[in-house]
Amino acid sequence: MATVAIGIFLATIDASIVNIALPILERDLHTDFAVVEWVVLAYLVTVTTLMLSIGRLGDMIGKKPLYAAGMGVFTISSVLCGLSQSIAMLIAFRVLQALGAAMIMALGNAIITEAFPASERGKALGIGGLFVSVGIIAGPTIGGLILGALSWHWIFFVNLPIGIVGVLMTLRFVPAARPPGGQRFDLPGAACLFLALLVFLLGLTIGQATGFSRTPVIGLFGVFVVMLGVFLAIEMRTRQPMIDLQLFRNRLFSINLATGFLAFVSSAGTILLMPYYLQDVRQYSPLTAGLLLAVVPAAVAIVAPWAGSLSDRFGTRPLAAIGLGILVVGYAAASTLHIDTGVLGYVLRFVPVGLGIGFFQSPNNSAIMGAVPRERLGVASGLLSLTRTLGQTVGIATVAALWAARVAAHSGRTIPDDATMAPASIQVTALNETLYVIVGLIVTALLLSLWALWQERRNTL
Repeated sequence: MATVAIGIFLATIDASIVNIALPILERDLHTDFAVVEWVVLAYLVTVTTLMLSIGRLGDMIGKKPLYAAGMGVFTISSVLCGLSQSIAMLIAFRVLQALGAAMIMALGNAIITEAFPASERGKALGIGGLFVSVGIIAGPTIGGLILGALSWHWIFFVNLPIGIVGVLMTLRFVPAARPPGGQRFDLPGAACLFLALLVFLLGLTIGQATGFSRTPVIGLFGVFVVMLGVFLAIEMRTRQPMIDLQLFRNRLFSINLATGFLAFVSSAGTILLMPYYLQDVRQYSPLTAGLLLAVVPAAVAIVAPWAGSLSDRFGTRPLAAIGLGILVVGYAAASTLHIDTGVLGYVLRFVPVGLGIGFFQSPNNSAIMGAVPRERLGVASGLLSLTRTLGQTVGIATVAALWAARVAAHSGRTIPDDATMAPASIQVTALNETLYVIVGLIVTALLLSLWALWQERRNTL
């Protein structure tokens, strides 16, 4: 458990730790907002496109060697990121770092599920989910603490000692379970899925910068639809597919993936914008901003393991619905931020967000991993991580684009291309309107969860 927790925490924290450093990177590396975003997006795009293929390989050749290799690649590339002298070098090494992260994230939940009995699955995955949530949301907090004392390079260098310990613990403690033989890797399916996800994510990120109605962006989305169709056709005809499509006939499994995706779209978009609000609008230092951003992970840390244990006793669906309901309240409160919101006002608005994530994620993960056979745990773990990283990438691209569009609309398009240069009052108004959309997404997830709960209860009568 400790070994997997180290890997999950490192891989997820580096998806978000650079968020609070974006304004500093923009200045120190002499670039702009649209380019510096790729420090985050390149990481997420790489992880997302490789996740399922690595999960399938784990089911075929064993999870331990891939997990250990991922820890090693991640640790070495972290040092290279810290040594980067230009934005291009940093983005390139972030791609390499993401390769290691994909190997860790795709297999972590599968290793946990294999190691614990079904009666403790919720608790174990609750602890794993705790490190996922804390890693994603605490990244800006830890980044702020580091930036308050050191240069931005150290947000990557700190991974070195932890990564070395993680590699040694993986070799010592993770069991080397032997998968059944005679399995084949679905290379055509993996290639089509990789291309489909790649063009989709490129369409999102390019559309954010140029507008989603441009011909190249529409073309990328068109290629995505075609490649997705080809992938599904291959999977239906292959004896050993990348993804067993029969899994999606399980309504609980499908809805939990969908609600998890919506929750991560919302959280990722919020995480991206909050450092700009705290530093540019409220003029807080990186250290102060980092401490304020700790409100959400602190609440998650308190609730997530407890929620996982409760789901082992009372079922996953009620706990997940409660968590989504609390999230609605939290994001609705966050949408009332204004230009002079104080520390206490910020804390009171974001505590419910952390409580909601903690109550929702652990039961949701347990339901997903408990719905698949043992020989498909790697793919299920990859799907679970895919909803997270795809949700983060979609959230960053679409929420940032929406916020920038609302800034432009309120300013009469008289500001420079970088929306962060707009007057503070306009930035906050656009932030409020963006959070209204996020509230709508969580309400949608809550309605899906309640419908599934009703169906589940009706079927048991």
